[in-house]
Amino acid sequence: MTPTCTHLDGIRVLQTPKDYCEDCVKLGQPWVHLRLCMSCGHVACCDSSPNRHASAHYHATGHPLVRSIEPGESWIWCYRDEMIAGEVAQ
Repeated sequence: MTPTCTHLDGIRVLQTPKDYCEDCVKLGQPWVHLRLCMSCGHVACCDSSPNRHASAHYHATGHPLVRSIEPGESWIWCYRDEMIAGEVAQ
């Protein structure tokens, strides 16, 4: 049986108008790719970015789900289960 994420019922935010890492902007730092916290709407950089703010946000808040907000990507990642949790309908 394939394991499934049990946190999808906690999704509160699906979209954002932001196209920048909120934390990197404050620091004047660059980022690579962006992730949207699906619990609170915080936009942060991915683990390929120097500051890994999306992971830091998870560790600080416990909000388990992020989605890629990169063009053409619709996947959802669950930090708690360490797995792709699904996709956002386009």
